[in-house]
Amino acid sequence: MADKTAAKRETHVAVAVIIRDGRVLIARRPKHVHQGGLLEFPGGKVEPGETVQRALVREVAEETGLKVPESSLEPVIGIRHDYGDKCVFLDVWQTTSAKGEAEGREGQPLAWMLPMDMRDQDFPAANRPIIRALRLPSLLAITGDIEKVEQGCEQLASALKRWSPPLVVVRAPLLNGGDYRRLVASATRVCAREGAGLIVHGGPSVFQDAPEAAGLHLPWREASRLSSRPIPGHAWLGVSCHDAGQIGHAVRLGADYVTFGPVKATATHPDAVSIGWPAFRESVSMAPLPVFGLGGLGPGDVLRARQEGGQGVAGIRFWWSEN
Repeated sequence: MADKTAAKRETHVAVAVIIRDGRVLIARRPKHVHQGGLLEFPGGKVEPGETVQRALVREVAEETGLKVPESSLEPVIGIRHDYGDKCVFLDVWQTTSAKGEAEGREGQPLAWMLPMDMRDQDFPAANRPIIRALRLPSLLAITGDIEKVEQGCEQLASALKRWSPPLVVVRAPLLNGGDYRRLVASATRVCAREGAGLIVHGGPSVFQDAPEAAGLHLPWREASRLSSRPIPGHAWLGVSCHDAGQIGHAVRLGADYVTFGPVKATATHPDAVSIGWPAFRESVSMAPLPVFGLGGLGPGDVLRARQEGGQGVAGIRFWWSEN
């Protein structure tokens, strides 16, 4: 009998996200290959003894004629995916420094696409977290605990003028439902003026009361009660996670991202035990979705978070003032 384990051995694939003027280079897979006809990012199998960076330089040159400086490559995300007939590890790196004009040297059509125009159904399932990673920022701003609607909106407006984050999670666990709805209605207008998307925080009913919100962030206590995605696919779904098992549950819910930590000691949760970067890296390496490091982190930790396989950093204190 054939060795099924050997037949499903993981294939290490280097994937290049080549960015030029905000657009990403995309190719269409030939009809006769695995996942044929779908769109994909350039790349290919990492050969024995080859680094992923060297594989990307080689594959991009062979497929598109572009020259990628190896030193320009930065990590994006790592994705493990089981297609049933094939297991792959997509090792995704990006560059904005590719030189030359792209051409499909293997006969494949090429196009430059905005991340916002990429549709899940046009890509292999394993590629879909890459789309999420490209659309999400490297910094996810979270408000401190807002206790009063008017004061909270003033704090939000002031913080947005200082930092201008693309996405803001608005937390107000001490407000009742009616006051939180009022807060979100006002905060949405504040965010719109500053070009930020507002993500509500709480259970699914919170999002149902705020259809104008950009998404929903589930605290773990809310996520643990669910068995399927509670909001439409066009909105962001995030989950607060504290161990690998919780990340796995978030994946099963269809989350678009998770926050994970605390990575370091944090003043907002002084009793929480920090996990450190090694544990962060280990858990993120098995997570097929973008992961924001959380806890005692700020903008200066974004590069480290990305080097450890994360999307970036989420936090409160680096941008939010309680005064």
